[in-house]
Amino acid sequence: MTAPETRHGDAIATGRTALGIEFGSTRIKACLVDADDPGTVLAVGSHEWENEYVDRLWTYSLDSVWSGLQAAYADLVADAEQRHGIRPSTFAAMGVSAMMHGYLAFDADGELLVPFRTWRNTNTGPAAAELTKAFGVNIPLRWSIAHLHQAVIDGEPHIHRIDSFTTLAGYVHRRLTGRNALGVGDASGMFPIDPATTTYDGDLLDLYAALESARGIDLPALLPEVLVAGQDAGTLTEEGAALLDPTGALRPGVPFCPPEGDAGTGMVATASIAPRTGNVSAGTSIFAMVVLEHPLASVHHELDLVTTPAGDLVAMVHCNNGASELAAWAGLFGRFAEASGAPRPTDAVYQTLFREALGGEADAGGLLAYNHLAGEPIAGLSEGRPLVLRTPDSRLTLANFVRAQLYGVFGTLALGMRVLRDEGVALDRMFAHGGMFRTAGVAQRFLAGAIDAPVSVADTASEGGAWGIAVLAAYLSASQGTGGAGASTAAELDAYLRHRVFGGFAFETTNAHPDDVAGFATYLQRYQAGLAVEQAAIDAIPVEGASA
Repeated sequence: MTAPETRHGDAIATGRTALGIEFGSTRIKACLVDADDPGTVLAVGSHEWENEYVDRLWTYSLDSVWSGLQAAYADLVADAEQRHGIRPSTFAAMGVSAMMHGYLAFDADGELLVPFRTWRNTNTGPAAAELTKAFGVNIPLRWSIAHLHQAVIDGEPHIHRIDSFTTLAGYVHRRLTGRNALGVGDASGMFPIDPATTTYDGDLLDLYAALESARGIDLPALLPEVLVAGQDAGTLTEEGAALLDPTGALRPGVPFCPPEGDAGTGMVATASIAPRTGNVSAGTSIFAMVVLEHPLASVHHELDLVTTPAGDLVAMVHCNNGASELAAWAGLFGRFAEASGAPRPTDAVYQTLFREALGGEADAGGLLAYNHLAGEPIAGLSEGRPLVLRTPDSRLTLANFVRAQLYGVFGTLALGMRVLRDEGVALDRMFAHGGMFRTAGVAQRFLAGAIDAPVSVADTASEGGAWGIAVLAAYLSASQGTGGAGASTAAELDAYLRHRVFGGFAFETTNAHPDDVAGFATYLQRYQAGLAVEQAAIDAIPVEGASA
């Protein structure tokens, strides 16, 4: 073995590693890093899963949560053994992250009262509207408080038995550690946070208590405890160790960092937690986060106000629909290649299509692509109808078609980013991560044109949030090792990321090309006009049991 391989094996054997696990919309990923050098990934594991549409609501079963978690962890252990000859049995620290928002409600015995309602559901319109008006703060449809309040408005029977509610990350963390807590970033997608106190906004809690429709709801008693990066969030219990690793090899007692949402781990994974920095995370959904220098002047339905893992205010442009429709088209072209007798690996299909898109016209030749599989509040759509739309004089080429699909991933996002620009929010550089950025210089270039700002991608772009939560776990270990009090400031976390994590990383930065900016602007103008066509499709073509 070489010296680095020996050192990495020793780190695994002695537990000087940090484990991060993230529940994405289509994949559960596990990532193991060197706790003393968290930029070094030692092993990874994953498990694919899918949401279900049950009784007109998007959900995942709790059984699939645990079977998927165990499969992803077992995959990581096997990868560690294959790479380093060592199967880990303990870690310096661990962390869990997951898709934000949604609604997991429990009774006093810890029993789930109704099936998990994910962020993807858009049935909470009346509640979100009432709370936005009462609070003077935008409360999006997917926020946990909107789900709770909608259940209150609808008089759902389980409301009288509710003892607590939380997010997916909070639920998994509680089962593994016994502690009902959330990182401040994930908590900010449940209920608004006061950046001055880094906990739930007390004035807004009082306003909720005063609502006639919320009479009898003791909201503070239902919400999880809020923690910031660097604070201890409990330790792995014997029951938790058995849940994660049924083989019995994993030992209890591992410290946990606060559980976070995928937005917070995306910020960490792109070193974008300081003011005037931002990141775009592209997966099943797509969202942009921009760390603010000052509060926004107005309330905008296109923007959420959430926080970094250290508690600083962030403007979030969240779109329910990301790269899933693009993936469906890539699957179709991949099947065509296979049927033609020239099968190609999935990554090769994406690379071929993406590189072809570079030869397309700047405005995609008049083609439009709508990626809306689910409802899209920013676009004013309650349900999704994916569409490809063109006029007779458009130029239908493969290059234009793929460019239109890539533009379509960024279309709704660009509408929200324009609101930020009109608010005067300054952005020095946008970082991007997610699988679609693996093909160098394509999606990154088109995103730069869409938002008219430089876009940077690091080598870890495809590792995403699982690596981000592993870094936060390593940060907890470092904070404990220096004898710190635990809770960190934004400056301390930013310094840790810049010097301990990203100091040796090479970022590839693409500046917005004027032709791409102008071409996307033309595309977006048509895109906005064409939303009426999509609404007409929703009205004319109902989909039983498959719409969001």
